[in-house]
Amino acid sequence: MAGTGGLGELERAVMDVLWDRGDQGPVTVRAVADALAERKPAYTTVMTVLDRLAKKGFVLRERDGRAWSYRPAAGRDAYVARLMLDALELTGDREAALAHFARSVSNPEAEALSQALDRHRKSG
Repeated sequence: MAGTGGLGELERAVMDVLWDRGDQGPVTVRAVADALAERKPAYTTVMTVLDRLAKKGFVLRERDGRAWSYRPAAGRDAYVARLMLDALELTGDREAALAHFARSVSNPEAEALSQALDRHRKSG
């Protein structure tokens, strides 16, 4: 997944459908459109969004008969991490931004971050 920043509203809704499926395998345009029925997007709109997401590197697609099936290129956690890294690029003082972030998280989040950093240090 490229560092392409945020997703548009419908792109995010489509990605949520794909991410929420977990490891259930690739999904067709029709299945995504059906999952978004509350929003009432046109089938062709969903097809265009999925094509755009594939070109941006957010989804992988494969032939499923005459149609395409789609699955996320990476998990939601990887997307959020990319957003956080992109946000750090906006600051002239990454250390200050990280320190402010660390002060802003809850104790359980701080502990999770500390454990992740420990694992990162041990892995080299």
